Amino acid sequence: MTILTAIGVIGGLTFLLASLLLLASRKLRVDEDPRLDLVEQMLPNNNCGACGYPSCHLFAEALVSGDVLPGKCTVSSDQGRRQIAAFLNVEEGVQERRVARLACAGGTNVSRRRASYSGTETCGAAAQVAGGGKGCFWGCLGLGDCERACDFDAIVMNKHQLPVVNEVLCTACGDCVEVCPKDLFSLELVNHHLWVPCKNLEQGDQLLDDCAVACTACGRCAQDAPGGLITMDNNLPVIHYDKGHDFSPSEDAAGGLGSRVAIERCPTGAIVWIDDQGRICKGAASKKILRQAALPTAPS
Repeated sequence: MTILTAIGVIGGLTFLLASLLLLASRKLRVDEDPRLDLVEQMLPNNNCGACGYPSCHLFAEALVSGDVLPGKCTVSSDQGRRQIAAFLNVEEGVQERRVARLACAGGTNVSRRRASYSGTETCGAAAQVAGGGKGCFWGCLGLGDCERACDFDAIVMNKHQLPVVNEVLCTACGDCVEVCPKDLFSLELVNHHLWVPCKNLEQGDQLLDDCAVACTACGRCAQDAPGGLITMDNNLPVIHYDKGHDFSPSEDAAGGLGSRVAIERCPTGAIVWIDDQGRICKGAASKKILRQAALPTAPS
């Protein structure tokens, strides 16, 4: 009888708990908006995070609830954003695209190593060994962690062991930003045409012994830039896009392209102009780089 009683009690409790769970599920159920699945299907489903949401599903939920507009997805095509806006009967909205940019131009043909690294072939591992052996402590180590981290094939290593970002394919997911041990990547607005591909914080022409394209903190770009557009901070040019200067492709009073005049007297090409096609343009005074072979390792 004791066993039968126990079985009966357990069975009764099981039935009671199941009934309570069923009642709770009915009372607390939240009906899903039937538009959610359709909107999610209209999105690229890259789950890149460029919109600020970790997945396209969560972004679709925000769209359906009216928290954001379709334009916040910069990875969708113009047609895709218009389709979502029409389906939800909302404005399309505008969001300026961001892309990853590298603050280093020191490939093997222009930047010298002071020691040879032997170990796990990753930038993260190399950086733990005296900074990786490069003459410029702040420079790219060239072992391709960023290329491997990019799920969208937007980064490739060139023949000089330097990452090149394809801005058309870049979704601004930020994976390269996270993985680089030298903090050389950042996400920038595509309409920010002036860029400083250098993160060296030292000063003087002696830097050119280690990297021919280093910023030497000469300050010419800051002197030539209009209206406080550029200031020098920790021996590097800082571009103040909040000053409201025109960066459209038109001739300005100084004879440059928009505010491109700031790059013209840079002797090393450490400040550049990136055009609408993502091409890097250097100033007239920039030394032409002819060497294609890697520089030999020099003892420190």
